[in-house]
Amino acid sequence: MEYILIIIGAIFVNNIVLSQFLGICPFLGVSKKISTAAGMSGAVLFVMTLATIVTWLIQNYILDPFNIGFLQTITFILVIASLVQMVEIILKKVSPALFQALGIFLPLITTNCAVLGVAILTVQKDFTLLEGVVFAISHAIGFGLALIIFSGIREHLDLMEVPKGMRGVPIALVSAGILALAFMGFANLV
Repeated sequence: MEYILIIIGAIFVNNIVLSQFLGICPFLGVSKKISTAAGMSGAVLFVMTLATIVTWLIQNYILDPFNIGFLQTITFILVIASLVQMVEIILKKVSPALFQALGIFLPLITTNCAVLGVAILTVQKDFTLLEGVVFAISHAIGFGLALIIFSGIREHLDLMEVPKGMRGVPIALVSAGILALAFMGFANLV
């Protein structure tokens, strides 16, 4: 039951983008096309899960035993940057089309505060490794869900006649706010 609460809470109630406002840069930057948003969601899922596993292990087997927890943030950033480089190399070889579609946004995962935030929250909530992995996968799914829904809205907005002063970023921000309000409807589930 605890894992179900973690999953529902991470995806709907405490959505990393719409509730905790982490990962806004890729949320706004990659949300113009559903295909690119789906690719970014997959990359974030992979990096967030791996980063959480590696950072949990580093925290529990290196930083805590040697009493050097003050190095947590810089260590986690270095781990995430390394994992993003690995994902970039793998995507370049496995799926060049997806690599080209993501373009400049793939390096955004390095500075995506959602990945770092989930890694730090996993340690702060004192999760076990399995709970941390479920937490990370659920937050990545929540990130992907919000990103894909938002990209669908933005694709639809491109077909609509929007007033001149609201075109582009203003209507995107208003739509993101309304989407965040919609996700607030899940607040009493957990």
